[in-house]
Amino acid sequence: MTLTAGLPHEPAHGWRRVPEELSARVPAEQRGPGRGRDDVRLLVSRGTAVAHHAFRELPGLLRAGDVLVVNTSPTLAAAVDGRIGHARVVVHFSTRGDDGRWAVELRDPDGAGTTRPRAGGPAGTRVRLPGGVRLTVEEPLVPGGGRLWWARVSPGGAVPGLLGEYGRPIRYSYTERDQPLSVYQTVFALPSADGSGSAEMPSAARPFTSGLVTELVSRGVLFAPVTLHTGVASAEVHEPPYPERFAVPESSALLIGAVRAGGGRVIAVGTTAVRAVESAAGDDGVVRARAGWADLVVTPARGVRVVDGLLTGLHEPEASHLLMLEAVAGRAAIERGYDEALRGLYQWHEFGDVHLVLPEQGPDAQHCFGNLL
Repeated sequence: MTLTAGLPHEPAHGWRRVPEELSARVPAEQRGPGRGRDDVRLLVSRGTAVAHHAFRELPGLLRAGDVLVVNTSPTLAAAVDGRIGHARVVVHFSTRGDDGRWAVELRDPDGAGTTRPRAGGPAGTRVRLPGGVRLTVEEPLVPGGGRLWWARVSPGGAVPGLLGEYGRPIRYSYTERDQPLSVYQTVFALPSADGSGSAEMPSAARPFTSGLVTELVSRGVLFAPVTLHTGVASAEVHEPPYPERFAVPESSALLIGAVRAGGGRVIAVGTTAVRAVESAAGDDGVVRARAGWADLVVTPARGVRVVDGLLTGLHEPEASHLLMLEAVAGRAAIERGYDEALRGLYQWHEFGDVHLVLPEQGPDAQHCFGNLL
């Protein structure tokens, strides 16, 4: 299978860079006694109107009959130490291919528990991994690319066991310390029969707890599970996402269709859920059961056919995810929201605060939208 990636030329985002001190360095539940995953802030945008909430207030911001599209992909312990000759490297396992190979990124350890970029390849490079496993780099994931490469592991089928025994979650330099894999699993994560999963946590769902899900269900909010196995993103260069494995089951496709027919809103939890459900939508906007490779890049030019709203983390100005947010809400809404997030000292990245983007408030809206700035 040949994978390609590309992003239409778009103007650079105009807002200022995110100060380093706004990076969330540890999970919310580790910031003080008695705190939980849902102890994060919730920025809410309806058009250019912005409100500030606690994430625990989410049930009061949704309506009976709304459906939340959630990603059930589990997070993998995708980082494994290895050696090329005498040199130490860290292998980030990204995506399992149809032919049994894995897309991987080779990184250099930085001596502080995280990694720094290194040149990928060349073809034929051999990496010694723990447990007698060998990895052979074969070809770039994208022709002409150099960061992610297809690699073959021997013995075949060894990767799930390798990750389970020797792997650890991928960690970036803005975090304070290593965390157990459980910290990176969302309440919606389900094990995959073939050992596949996400190299990076579908982090928009991280603040959900079983108690909050129960409250949402009791208020009539519905859930449509989908799966999209997220690959490795670059911490240094914000590339568009590469093709990723996804599945939208028939039950979720039918539920989304029924909600839309009944006037409810389809709200995706995370950009991964947007990509999955929009990949399963036809030109008529109808979502049908589908599984395979999601190669769709959602941009304002392409727009969205299914999603009315989005719950997502806060992304840096260079991130391609911002084009998806603009496709859902428009550039003015996202710029206003991010200005308020910076002014309000919101926390960024996978352990940080979250942003709920909803359609503009209409005259027949059922909920009061307070705290407007």
